Amino acid sequence: MSASYNRFKTYEGKQYTGVQIGRGHHWHYDQGDWKETKITPDLWEISYAVTKRRTGHAPEGSGVPVGTGYHWYILAHQNVTKLNANDYSTSMTGLKFKMAHKRADKGKWNISGPTQRKHLVKFLKEIIDQLEKEPIPLAFEYEGVKYKGEGVPISQTCEKGICYEVDITLNDENLGILRYAKSGWKMDLVEDKKLVKVIGDIVMEYFDEL
Repeated sequence: MSASYNRFKTYEGKQYTGVQIGRGHHWHYDQGDWKETKITPDLWEISYAVTKRRTGHAPEGSGVPVGTGYHWYILAHQNVTKLNANDYSTSMTGLKFKMAHKRADKGKWNISGPTQRKHLVKFLKEIIDQLEKEPIPLAFEYEGVKYKGEGVPISQTCEKGICYEVDITLNDENLGILRYAKSGWKMDLVEDKKLVKVIGDIVMEYFDEL
């Protein structure tokens, strides 16, 4: 397992190590500490600290050594609904971009702070570019409910005219990222699998007509 994790793989002509493209993890987060301070009418500063735990157990010998560090930049939708005076339901969907990593045996980051910033600028420009392009129009009726919205393709997942991940908004509410897997279209926070399939079929029809 360790050899598989650490062996060099290729993606769009570039080499990488670690988790193979298309695979993922499932974590549970302990009770965390979320702090936020309002900066402008629409902008808040946030901080969050918590321990995350794998839902199962890592295979023996897999993964990186203890002490390895990562620096991620998270770009996400947070959907919140007030439940009572003190409680809110909250969910997040979006992307996380690896800025840098720190190997346990070296104790320092693989790239400098200024270089990390340059990589972040490039990533955000890519996000802006995909947001400025014409989105996929979505309009349909499902089980008596009319839906209208749009899908924004995640450009990094596009290949041969098809994008395999699309950020979905319906009836002015963001539902998260629609992604294509071997078993069909998936959305982590949409429990109605038939609705997900309807959205996925419309998206695929859109790409077929291009």
